[in-house]
Amino acid sequence: MCHYGHTGTMDCDDEVMLTVRIAAAERALLRDLARGQGGDVSGVAVDGLLEVIPALHDDGSVLPLLRVLARPAPCAVTLWLPSEVADLLPLLGERLVHTGGSALGPASAALSAALRLWLAGDRAVLAAGLARLHGGCRVARMPVAA
Repeated sequence: MCHYGHTGTMDCDDEVMLTVRIAAAERALLRDLARGQGGDVSGVAVDGLLEVIPALHDDGSVLPLLRVLARPAPCAVTLWLPSEVADLLPLLGERLVHTGGSALGPASAALSAALRLWLAGDRAVLAAGLARLHGGCRVARMPVAA
């Protein structure tokens, strides 16, 4: 059974649906990484968040997130996150708001910023990190951008 949470999210048992704004190139990379892992974009996004969120523990780390949010993000992508991962986002969202970030949809803004920060990494490094995380599961070769 699903219901709307207090942060504008849709909660369905153990998963939370959030819509994020990302750039077209970031969306394409997210899809490519998911295809390379034989998974879906939500799973890859969760893996990326698990990699990047621990690195954002202090206020000094918020500046890169705010820079990411300042760039245009015309594409909406809907992601399903485990509730345990989604529970981390309001805390990051509060930090963004207190340091000059958007007050609208702090969980979605935090997810967008953290995901976009992770996707800004080198695509080969991201693919290799996903492969390590999944214990050497099949990884398709990621084409190098020209």
